[in-house]
Amino acid sequence: MEKKLSANAMLYSIGFVFMLACSVGAFFYGIEVGADRTESRYEAEKASAEAKKSVSPYQQQDLVSFYHTVFLPYREFQNEWFSAVNKLSQGESIDASSAFKELSNLAKNKASEASSFNMQNSPLLGEAQVAYIRSLKSFADAASQAASSSKSAKGDELLQLIAKEKNYITATAQSLTAQQAYYDAMLKWSASVNVEIPSEYKLSAKLDLAKWDTLPITVKNKLMADSLLSRKQITTFYPHDLTSRVDEFIISGQAAKMKLGTVSQIVELLLDTDAVRSGDFADSHAKLYKKTLLPQLPFFSANAD
Repeated sequence: MEKKLSANAMLYSIGFVFMLACSVGAFFYGIEVGADRTESRYEAEKASAEAKKSVSPYQQQDLVSFYHTVFLPYREFQNEWFSAVNKLSQGESIDASSAFKELSNLAKNKASEASSFNMQNSPLLGEAQVAYIRSLKSFADAASQAASSSKSAKGDELLQLIAKEKNYITATAQSLTAQQAYYDAMLKWSASVNVEIPSEYKLSAKLDLAKWDTLPITVKNKLMADSLLSRKQITTFYPHDLTSRVDEFIISGQAAKMKLGTVSQIVELLLDTDAVRSGDFADSHAKLYKKTLLPQLPFFSANAD
């Protein structure tokens, strides 16, 4: 009887141990499966996050959207401003008071237009948008002041007053800041398309011609925007027009003939002699830049104003 009980007890013990082993095995198997699934999900989420990070905030579409919704409204005002100023400087008959009042209203309308699209997802484009809007608002105030000043000052005297007026100075500074940020965004875009292009490049007064010749076009354009900003010089031409004139000056042998060894020296000469025009880049595009990497923006085309 005791032997049978011992045998039964032994079988029960063996069964219990077997079931316990199975339970423990199942428990640890479950933990391993759960851990694998958690790790897989984590890796998937990490890969997704990395993929999002790898997407540049400066896409072709962003640059084009900025061009049409922010840059063009500003450019349309700028063209009208330069037209009025040019007439004054050439002594043409013009009702300055009426002209500047219209410019003030136009600047306000264009500032509102440039505010209609949110570019803040692309940091540099957002910065440029804000600066262009501020520039237009300051131009509106400068134009109003010019309309008032035109009652007592004419021609060159009026132009001198405008150039010294604080709102005009602010408008110019904001315009150049916006321009520089836009061209910097183009550089960031090109670097995301071609890893051999640097995403950042600093303007240096010692940049020599040999080094300049090796730089991608988007780097050159950004450096010319830097140069115009540093000179506090608002112009009718674009930074890429200045790029093309520098390249032509070097290729033609004029730089060597005049013993100019740095890009800064050439830029100074070209700007001081008023040797750059809007459309210079488009005229040189087929000869110098046909195979270069540029965003598809209208002002790089032959029909640019």
